[in-house]
Formats: sequence, structure tokens, C-alpha cells
Amino acid sequence: MTESFYYPSFLHRDRMVHILDADAATCEALSVLFRLEGFQTAFSVDASGFLTAAERRRPDVAIVNFRVGNEDGLAILKRIKTMRTGTPVFILEDRPEVDSAVLAMKAGASDVFTKPIESERLVRAVRETLRHDIRLGPVAEGGHRRVEVRGFDQLTPREREVLQLITNGQSNKEAGRELGISPRTIEVHRARVMEKLGARNTADLMRIVLTS
Repeated sequence: MTESFYYPSFLHRDRMVHILDADAATCEALSVLFRLEGFQTAFSVDASGFLTAAERRRPDVAIVNFRVGNEDGLAILKRIKTMRTGTPVFILEDRPEVDSAVLAMKAGASDVFTKPIESERLVRAVRETLRHDIRLGPVAEGGHRRVEVRGFDQLTPREREVLQLITNGQSNKEAGRELGISPRTIEVHRARVMEKLGARNTADLMRIVLTS
């Protein structure tokens, strides 16, 4: 059984969070939470429904209970990782299980959350993971998604570096420190990038990158 909900958003309208938990109430609560944050969501209450849906549309984030009926969430985590899509997976536990959490992290889980879930911390962790998922260039690196940006070929090499740092959430000061140039110079490059890509502000720039 799989149900999907869609919520058009400014920044995350193309980002899908898929929840797998045998408890329908948990699925519904997390779906509402992430829809209110502007994500698209889907949920499944059994592993077969989740895997079938994931093959139709790869989720950008998977939130999987460690135990789903007779299914082992760790096996599902490993199955997702074998798809080599770079999908981050967050594991849910109905109760604290230290050994299980360690196994999940070793298998590649982004984090483990125990019920009752701290919703703000979960949303923050998902956003942080997706922020690091943004990479620019013709070839995907390190399993991250490929992002094609209209007008990208108009940017100079330095402007491309600045764009990547901006979309990774770094401030002018942080980007300047990383590139060895002043924050003012970063601001100049940022203005040129926005002009070439037709962005009115930073939020508009993020929208262009995430939806291109």
C-alpha cells in the first residue's frame, strides 16, 4: 500500500521524501510535516510498496523504520544503497537500539532517530543533507545528483565556484575564505552570476538551480 501527497513549493517542489513505516499514523504525521516544509512526500506501510514506488520515482530522501512488519529496515537500507542513486536514508527506531543504530550507520544511514521523533531536528537533518547534495558540473561526482543550470556555460570558472558555494549555503565571508578572496569580491561574482542566470535574489537563484 502506497499513498502519495504533493505540495507545490518554492524551493523544494521537485524534492521527494518517501517514508516507510508500518505505523500509518507515523507516515501521515511525517508526510504532513514535510509537505508543510514544501517537499513532495510519499509513504508506504510495507517494504514491497516502498521498493515498487522507489523504482518508479527515486526519492530524494528515504525515511525508513528499522523494522517494518517482518521486513528488516537494514536490508532495505542496503537495497537502496545498491541502487547507487545517492539517496540519503534516515532510519527510525520505535525504541532505542544501540546495536541496530550502529549497524545502520555502518551500512550508510545518514542518521538514526528514535520515536518520539524530534521533528525539528529531523527536518533540519534532511535539509542539511540535501544542501550537500547540490553539485554543479557536467558529470556527477561522489554519487551526488547531476544539476544542469540554464546559462551555466556563460559563467567563468570563478563564477561557477562561487555559485556552488552559494547554493551550498555559504555566506560571502565563508565563500571568500574558502576561495582566498574578499567577501566584497564574492559579492561582485554573485551579482554577475545572478545577472547571467536571470535570478532576482538568492532565493530565486536557488530555485533556478534546484529546478533546472
